[in-house]
Amino acid sequence: MRYISLTTFFLLIALCSVGQNRFLQDSLDIYIEREMKRWQVPGLAIAIVKDGKIVLAKGYGVKSIKTKEKVDEYTLFQIASNSKAFTGTAIAQLHEEKKIHLDSTATNYLPYFKLFEPSSTQLCTVRDLLTHRIGHGTFQGDFLNWGSNLTRKEIVEKMSLTKPKYPFRYTYGYCNAGYIAAGEIILASSGLTWDQYLQTKFFQPLEMKHTNTSFESMKLDANACAPHTIYVGTLTQIPLANIDNMGASAAVNSCAADMANWLLLQLNNGKFNGKSIVSPGVLRETRKSQMIVRDVNSKLFSGKHFNNYGLGWASSDYYGKRVYEHSGGANGFVTKTEFMPEENLGVLVYTNSDANSLYDALPKQILEAYLNLPYRNISQMYYDAGAESRESELRATDSLMALSDNNFDLKSLVGYYQNAFYGKIALFEKKGILMMWMEHHPKNIATLSYLNENKFVTVYSDLTCGIELSTIKLENNQPKSITIKVNDFIDYEAYEFEYIGIPKDAKFPPEIPH
Repeated sequence: MRYISLTTFFLLIALCSVGQNRFLQDSLDIYIEREMKRWQVPGLAIAIVKDGKIVLAKGYGVKSIKTKEKVDEYTLFQIASNSKAFTGTAIAQLHEEKKIHLDSTATNYLPYFKLFEPSSTQLCTVRDLLTHRIGHGTFQGDFLNWGSNLTRKEIVEKMSLTKPKYPFRYTYGYCNAGYIAAGEIILASSGLTWDQYLQTKFFQPLEMKHTNTSFESMKLDANACAPHTIYVGTLTQIPLANIDNMGASAAVNSCAADMANWLLLQLNNGKFNGKSIVSPGVLRETRKSQMIVRDVNSKLFSGKHFNNYGLGWASSDYYGKRVYEHSGGANGFVTKTEFMPEENLGVLVYTNSDANSLYDALPKQILEAYLNLPYRNISQMYYDAGAESRESELRATDSLMALSDNNFDLKSLVGYYQNAFYGKIALFEKKGILMMWMEHHPKNIATLSYLNENKFVTVYSDLTCGIELSTIKLENNQPKSITIKVNDFIDYEAYEFEYIGIPKDAKFPPEIPH
């Protein structure tokens, strides 16, 4: 057996480190700019934290394809579900302070809280709300909640109308409403709104001076990104969505520089600038595996064997190291946070387009560089893996748009339709076109064009809702119901609305806000 000297060993270690640093120091800018072009990402921000220091906090590209203003480390993004880690940490902190108990029932803090099944209401704990195990399917109910005119309390109240897809605690189903309920529990137990709690307990002590939880603050900030999507193959700037009502599930707006401080806290036992902000026990509580998300059998990541969920953090193994992460998606934004305590390493990537996988590939590219794994272009691997699906989706959309027409008796379909969970929608005719108004999304007006067999191509004015098929059921040549859907990005489920005609006290067609 051959042995190597200590001198040779340390030389090999140094060479490995040099190889890693060459990519991070010499090639990272080139890599990011090239991959942004591949994915049509207008703007991106990144932060890397290593060994207690911010190695990088930088912006790339533009905030808006219209203004062409540059992204920097202080540019705001809607970080969406990356907000959940703050909520989970807040709840764990209140648990440690004995102001709440994670295993007490939600009704102990919110007497009005109900789930569809009475037995589930009686059993549901605060921990259940945070770990996505209350029986809802992933994104189920977001058709009603996301970007709607409902308040946070009204969203929680509507949970009683959501018929669960699975038995209680049976399997994982990602539920934004559960986190909104947790935000209301923070208010009930601390006297602070979720927004106030984050501001006083986290943002201020972490010197996150640009971070907020307000649509108006994001909208008025001169250094905030505009959101973008790829619509029918074309990169398109879209309006900023007001998701204040999503609160504790998704409402944080932040930047790479501020969130780098959040990573420093995560990697330093809850301390920042020598001061304890969160106890190590609170951090441990948020990271405990509570639910299996799914079995992992990935060709891209053969070194990954499990994927679990805690309190606002998912965890998995990555080539023998434990990684904690969360992603976020809002209209026109997708974002990612990952950290690896064993390597004292954290990465976050924010993008102002919701149609890319670079936000997920780039953190992994950097983790692999620090782990000295052989180079491979993970972004390209993601892109190639999804190429057929993207092309198929574009062909299907083009086909639907080409085949649709308005040669249908529209007058027989006009009127109100009702769903017990959502509420009312209305179909009305305007200049020979069938249009749809939705009670809780009154600005999102859709046009319906006849396809065949009572199917209609539905095009929403909110482009993130996509181009989908709606089906109208007829009975004796009269409408009985309509089943509608939005993009899977928002909700996987389809919802059926029963025809109720035009009530005498109803305004028809409904008033459409500008």
